[in-house]
Amino acid sequence: MTTKPKAKKFRIRRVTEAGSATPSPAEMRAQTTQRGANTPEQPKAATPRPVPGPGPSEEASLRGQVMSSEEVRGATDIDAIRREGLTGRQLRMARRVAQKHGLPATSDFDAVRLLREKGIDPFKRANMLELVVPQAGGEQHEGGAPDAFAGLPAQPGGAGSARVQLPQTVPTDRQTLPSTDLSPSEQRNREISQIQQDIAKRRRRKLGLLLTRLSFFVFLPTFIAGWYFYAVATPMYATKSEFLILQADNAGGSGIGGLLSGTQFATNQDAIAVQSYLQSKDAMLRLDNDVGFKSHFTQEWIDPIQRLGTDPTNEEAYRTYKKNVKIGYDPTEGVIRMEVAAANPQVAADFSERLIFYAEERVNNLSQKKRGDQMQDALESFELAQDERRAAQERLVDLQVQGALLDPEAAIASIRSQINTIEMQLQEKQLQLAALLDNARPNQSRVDGARADIRRMNALLAELNTRMTDASKGENSLASLSVRIQMAQADLASRDMLLQSALQQVEQTRMEANRQVRYLETSVIPVASQEPSYPRAFENTILAFLVFGGIYLMISLTASILREQVTS
Repeated sequence: MTTKPKAKKFRIRRVTEAGSATPSPAEMRAQTTQRGANTPEQPKAATPRPVPGPGPSEEASLRGQVMSSEEVRGATDIDAIRREGLTGRQLRMARRVAQKHGLPATSDFDAVRLLREKGIDPFKRANMLELVVPQAGGEQHEGGAPDAFAGLPAQPGGAGSARVQLPQTVPTDRQTLPSTDLSPSEQRNREISQIQQDIAKRRRRKLGLLLTRLSFFVFLPTFIAGWYFYAVATPMYATKSEFLILQADNAGGSGIGGLLSGTQFATNQDAIAVQSYLQSKDAMLRLDNDVGFKSHFTQEWIDPIQRLGTDPTNEEAYRTYKKNVKIGYDPTEGVIRMEVAAANPQVAADFSERLIFYAEERVNNLSQKKRGDQMQDALESFELAQDERRAAQERLVDLQVQGALLDPEAAIASIRSQINTIEMQLQEKQLQLAALLDNARPNQSRVDGARADIRRMNALLAELNTRMTDASKGENSLASLSVRIQMAQADLASRDMLLQSALQQVEQTRMEANRQVRYLETSVIPVASQEPSYPRAFENTILAFLVFGGIYLMISLTASILREQVTS
């Protein structure tokens, strides 16, 4: 059993169709070096020695030989550099940098490879500038103009670029007179200098225009604003005060209302309503009618910006009112903070006191209508129940007067009791008469008396029965009158109950109305200030600078964006 030999794949030199071998990289490098040596653009100090390539006899013997690993690696690196997609300008720049460093590059890609092997970045900005700016020490310039001492022999034992420091004889075949024409490198340096001067001049001009715009649009308005705040503005004296709205103690409250009673949530809506009222035009008009708000701000010694006109309208006065009267409400603490500014400290304190008085009136009137409506309904119900009870009582009295008896049932019962008594006495007389008649010889006078008593009792009994019959029958009988009186008494009792319920409702409504009462308590009393609070000159000036600067920045950015969009 035999196995096929396994070997690594090497690059074999290819033979052209004409039978000539492709030149090796060493030959190509030597040829390129020889051509670079004859080119006038190549510096003499950096001219590499030609690398001897294989002769005609050796070239035939190298056909079909395997290339070395270094040559294969160089070709592979060149292929990788070729795939990088470098531009023609970058390749030419790399070729020039390789020539400057004396590297024998066979092509532009080989120049890139050799520079990278030496650790030199061909596209670095410093390397590009070195191709333009001449180097010190007498090196040859880019344009090919040799240095004055470029042809002198080198110092023995030193570097190839070193110069002999001893005096040397000047060759007679060289032109040493100054020339009126500039060399390409000097011309390039001169153009670069002109470009730099032009750029610096353009920058100075743009900086001057920028400073002019900033001075006109930012610094000048800021200076005017600061001058007004420091020298022209009339000082305003501010008076601060604080007050809060409280609710009456709700000892009998229950539910959520009882839990929130005594906190700022119970009077949150009232506080907001008072704040809105104090910032309204109605409060301004009342303040003007009471203490003369308009007349204070129309005085001549107030600066023109803060002063009102001769006959200001309500709208103009209201705008000034909103600027000088600032009211804030803190919902977490339930406190209303008020700050009133005026040109006179005592006037500011008077304004603040009047506004607090208006707020107290408003607080008292907030729940007055509701409490009044509730009390009015309760009182009306109580009066109606009272009138109905009086009418029922009058009907009962009329019925009692009509029957001439206060109690018909008692009258009927009295008649019945009389009838019963007469009947019992009549029975006793009859028994006495029977006892007398049982005697053989009765006493005639006693018999006659007993018979007379019986006769009188029968007459009385008949009369009582008649009265009883008259009281029990007919429309005007005592029985009918008794029924009507009972109905009137029942009606009077029900009216008494309704009257009692109405009275309890009145009391309960009065207690509820008392719990709904709001109180305004002043925690910080307004006191006239001794030093002016406004204007705050420094803060307002800085704020004006920031505002003008922001406006200028937005306008300039917008203009630059629009200019870029139009030009593109």
